[in-house]
Amino acid sequence: MISPTQNFVTCSDSGGSHRMAYWQWGNPQGRHVVLCVHGLTRQGRDFDTLARALCDHGGPDLRVVCPDVAGRGQSDWLTNPSGYVIPTYVGDMLVLLSQLHALTLDWVGTSMGGVIGMAIAGQPGLPPHARVRRLVLNDVGPVLEWQALQRIGQHLGKISIFTSEQQAADAMQAYSKSFGPHTPAQWLALSRPMLRPLPDGSGRLTLHYDPAIALPFMSVSPLSSAQGEALLWHAYDHITADTLLLRGALSDLLSPATAHAMTLRGPRASLIEFADVGHAPTLVADDQVRALVSFLLD
Repeated sequence: MISPTQNFVTCSDSGGSHRMAYWQWGNPQGRHVVLCVHGLTRQGRDFDTLARALCDHGGPDLRVVCPDVAGRGQSDWLTNPSGYVIPTYVGDMLVLLSQLHALTLDWVGTSMGGVIGMAIAGQPGLPPHARVRRLVLNDVGPVLEWQALQRIGQHLGKISIFTSEQQAADAMQAYSKSFGPHTPAQWLALSRPMLRPLPDGSGRLTLHYDPAIALPFMSVSPLSSAQGEALLWHAYDHITADTLLLRGALSDLLSPATAHAMTLRGPRASLIEFADVGHAPTLVADDQVRALVSFLLD
């Protein structure tokens, strides 16, 4: 079974700089880059199953790159938590893209990763290496339902300590039921990269991300959320990339009305819904993987 290599890129921030980790699959010199960007509390190894499938079906020029957004996974934590916002992440991704030198760029973004993707794909005048050819938005759109944001905030930033990987996987599965059905092996594989050992040498584990990512999130109000929606619709309406919208049929973050509107304006996204899944499809199930391989490689 193929595995990725870990790499780093240095990005600037208000405290100086930080390193962003990314996982690279396929040909390290490949000029067809599929950039896969994870959700709010996740990390780049979420895309292992999809990356392997793309490498199996793609040509020798294919490279799949899966970053750990700042404050997550193997990336540095920011010294100033106010930097945990979309403009920071957009800047980091543009730095990464400047080093990847893609001739063909495709983007897969789950939840927060899709918001970052919309912000980039909707920017005019970007250099060729940052222009998105095909865009996959995984259960996210310009309108983020307020009740779903409140639900996510209930767990965000809370420090959890576990005595084993299995205990951690069971706990994460309990509050991630909306991800849909998974085998025990699939869930454990999704959970392992979400953990890091405590520095006390006890062997206990905690979640991989900086709890301070919760601070900017908690400052969001209905008014600021509405202002953000207007900016995202503006970006969405300027996207020229072929766009595929995935939606969990039970999603509380991406409403049916927003998904329908996204098929009628801007890039007029094609829509695929997955039954018995909420927010967000994990891109592990066979039907989800097949849909993306077909869209990105055909």
